[in-house]
This record gives sequence, structure tokens and C-alpha cells, in this order.
Amino acid sequence: MNWLHHLIVLPILLPLVTAAILIPVDERNRTAKGILGFASTMLIFLAGVVLMRAAATSQDGASVYLLGNWPAPFGIVLVLDRLSALMLVLTSVLALATQVFSMAKWHRMGHHFHSLFQLMLAGLNGAFLTGDLFNLFVFFEMMLAASYGLLLHGSGPMRVKAGLHYIAVNLAASSLFLIGVSMIYGATGTLNMADLALRIGTIGQENRILMEAGAALLGIAFLVKAGMWPLGFWLPAAYSAATPPVAAIFAILTKIGVYILLRLSLLLFGSDAGNSAGFGQPILLYGGLLTIGFGAIGVLASQAMGRLAGYCVLVSSGTLMAAIGLGNGAVIGGALFYLVSSTLTICAFFLLIELVERARDAGADVLAVTMEAYGDIDENEEEKEVGVAVPGTMAVLGLCFSACAVLLSGLPPLSGFLAKFAMLHGVFNPGSLGGDAAVSGAEWTYTALLILSGLAAMIAMNRVGIRTFWTSIEGTIPRVFLIEIAPVLMLLAVCTFLSLQAGSAMRYMDATAKALSEPQNYIGRVMSAPRAGPKGGE
Repeated sequence: MNWLHHLIVLPILLPLVTAAILIPVDERNRTAKGILGFASTMLIFLAGVVLMRAAATSQDGASVYLLGNWPAPFGIVLVLDRLSALMLVLTSVLALATQVFSMAKWHRMGHHFHSLFQLMLAGLNGAFLTGDLFNLFVFFEMMLAASYGLLLHGSGPMRVKAGLHYIAVNLAASSLFLIGVSMIYGATGTLNMADLALRIGTIGQENRILMEAGAALLGIAFLVKAGMWPLGFWLPAAYSAATPPVAAIFAILTKIGVYILLRLSLLLFGSDAGNSAGFGQPILLYGGLLTIGFGAIGVLASQAMGRLAGYCVLVSSGTLMAAIGLGNGAVIGGALFYLVSSTLTICAFFLLIELVERARDAGADVLAVTMEAYGDIDENEEEKEVGVAVPGTMAVLGLCFSACAVLLSGLPPLSGFLAKFAMLHGVFNPGSLGGDAAVSGAEWTYTALLILSGLAAMIAMNRVGIRTFWTSIEGTIPRVFLIEIAPVLMLLAVCTFLSLQAGSAMRYMDATAKALSEPQNYIGRVMSAPRAGPKGGE
């Protein structure tokens, strides 16, 4: 249908228009701005669901939208396939939750929150949909520019310090991105991804070195964004310093790095890439394994919940990068399931942290740790009260915290366990989507780190949970509004729904992984996309 074809551009166009409308609106009308921004995001979500259903039922593998009606590879193209549709829906779900949460008070902590939020959504959606590297750079920069303002939203010395570090690191990564794109264009004469996939296997050796050097620089820029060790040193401090709704939506920002690495590694450096086949795959594998290990150590060492959540982001990114580096198509499906589950969980956890910490005092935390370390707790002290009723607010927060702990640890029966089980099933049964039967040493290492990182998360979450809900020395009941707890419950409900519908979800993920491993349909659809006729048809 023609209207469905044009719907592809809506996730980019709508937030851009909304941001332009919101900028001149007086900041005293923040509630109205929030409602308009929420309506825009809701429309994006509905459009994403429609596009996702269309991608799931499409026989062509991808839908192509020619901006300006110029054919590929000369014009700008937007490409919708199963993976990009999945990322659109995931981003809009996170955006809806964080926008609702921010309207309790956080959108009043600075200027132009909702405008920046919409601009970041436009950049994210554009990066997921674009079919060429130059426009990937454009959307990437749009997303980063908005994220700079959002990270600094609310001010404060710690936030400004972390924000300046974040800006400096990402500007350096953007420079590498631009240099890498220039080198690739100089070696191949094109930046269209599908056209690149056709040319890489045929370029001469003298240009191959230049192309691979450009791809390496491009990869470093995405590895910085994905948080690979040691390039992700900035991430825990930046995420823990951001306001809760900003930190929550930032959970998807690392995944855009993973998305691009997955997209380009399978599209450009697959089996048809000649001498460049598998380029960068060992870096993703071993870098991902190191990132999982580093993140797990950080999780165990963290006393503050904000830094704990930041290191959980690193564990999630490392798990996904190592899965890509394994080059096992059967693991990719489980990794996509894990991407959705972990991103939803981390987003919910960042929102929950602020609610839980209202009942805590930093000095009391230090005192509790000191008492535990030096054995100053009087074990013979009699209990003053037995069977004290738990206040309703603390009960709800405790249940949400427990759900986050189960999901982050990968314990049954929720989606965190199902995702890890699916990845391990792919490791030990690679023949389901093609691959060798033997299990390599790297795959055994990956298996061990998956289990150990879950154990580290379980220990850390138990420790924090006991200090917060069981042996807290403050006894203060936080004041929590429905508009704040509802987004957390919604995100956890989505994880529960994902667990209940795991069969259907995994079929979609496996089909997505298969399409990524066989990019001929994607390339064919992009390169043969017909121009619109004189009456506006396809």
C-alpha cells in the first residue's frame, strides 16, 4: 500500500517537526510541551508497530524509500527490514516510559528538555533506517548533539564534569567517524551500504588497505559508543551523573553502536567480501569478552546503584559485541532477544534508582559499609519489633527491584534467563542456522562469562537490596507519585510479556538473524528499488 510505504519516513519527520514546534513555546508551558512530545512519541510507537508487522510479513526482506526520488546508490535511501523495525519499536517504548517519568519533575530542571528529546529520537530513528554511511553520520551527529544537552540537563558540578568528558570523547569519536567515511569513499567511490557490499569483494589490493583502514576508524567510533573496554571508561560516570530519565533513555544509545556493528559486519564483511571477509570479527569477539569481564568486576565493586547500573550497561554491550564476533548465526537470534530484554531492564532500573534512593542518605550508606567492614554491628542486639508491616510504597519498590535483579542476573523464569539460554543454545547447537558443530575455546569462554556476569549481578543486587529494603538504618518512606512508578511497572510488564511470548519473539529474532546472515535480499531490494511514477506511485 502506498500510505504504508510513505510511513517509513514518519519516525524521522515527526520528531523533527515536533521539536521545531516545541522550541519557541514558553518554558512556563512545560506540561503542554510534555503532552505534545508524548503524543508525538506515541504516534512513532504506533507507526513502528505497523512497520514491524509489515517487515515480519514481507517476502522481499526489506522496504526501500527513495528520498528525493533518486535511485540508489546516487540518492538518499531509507531501508526498513526486521532489524530496523525492531529497533524503532524498542526505542519508542523506552521513550514513552522516560517521557512520562520526566513529567513528574525532571523536565522542569532545565530548558528545552522535550525539544532535545525529540531531536534525539529523530537522530536515533534516522540511524536505524538510513541506508548509506554519510547520512548515518548526519543522524549520528544529530543524536549526539541532542544527548549533550540532555546529559547536562539539571546542571550541578558532577553532571557538568561528566558531561564535558562525554562531549570530548564523543567529539573525538565523531572525528574518527568522518575520517573513516572519507577513506571508504576514496577507496570504493560509494557510501551506499548495499553498493559497498557489492564493491568490497571486487576492489583491488591497493584500495583494499585504504578501505579496511577506513572501516577500522569507523569501527572505533562505534566501539566508543558501544562502550567496549577500554574505550568505554567514560560510560559509568556519565550515566550515573545524568538525571534519571536521561540515563534511562541513554540505555538505547550504546545499542546503536551495537546495531551498526552488527549491520555493517554482516552486510559488508560477510562471505562475499573476498579477502575482507570477517574483517574486525576477532576484535569484536575478544573486546566483547574483555568488556563482559570488566563490567562484571565493576558491578561487584560498585556501592552506588547508579554506577552499578552503568556497569550493567557495559556487561550488556560486551555480551552483544562478543555474540557478533563469534560469527555464529544461531547466537545472533538469542543476542537480539537479549538486546531487547537487557535494554528494557536497564531503562527500568535507572528510573527505579531515583525512587529508591529518596529513602536513603549517602552518609548512612557510608556508615553501613563501614560498620559491615569493621564488624561494628551488634549481633546480640535484640530486635525492637517483630513482624513489622512493610509500607505499600516500599513493597512496590521492593518488588520492582527484585524483578530488575532477576532480569539482570539472568535467573528464570523471566526474559533475561530466556535470552541467555537462547544464546547458549546457539553456541552449542550452531547447526540450527548454519555453522560448524565444534565448540571453540572462545565459545566456552563466552559461556563462562555469561554465567559469571549473571552471578556478579545477582551478588551485587542482593547486597544493595538488603541494605536498602531489609537493613536500612534510615527507615524513611519515600514519596512516590503514580506518574513515576507507572513507567517502571510498564517496562517490567513488557519484559514479562516478552517472557510469556518468548516463542513468537524468538521466531522473529531467528528470522532477523537469518536475513542478516544472507544479505542478498537486502542488497537486491536497495539497488533495484523503483522510482516513483508521475502520479506518486512506487
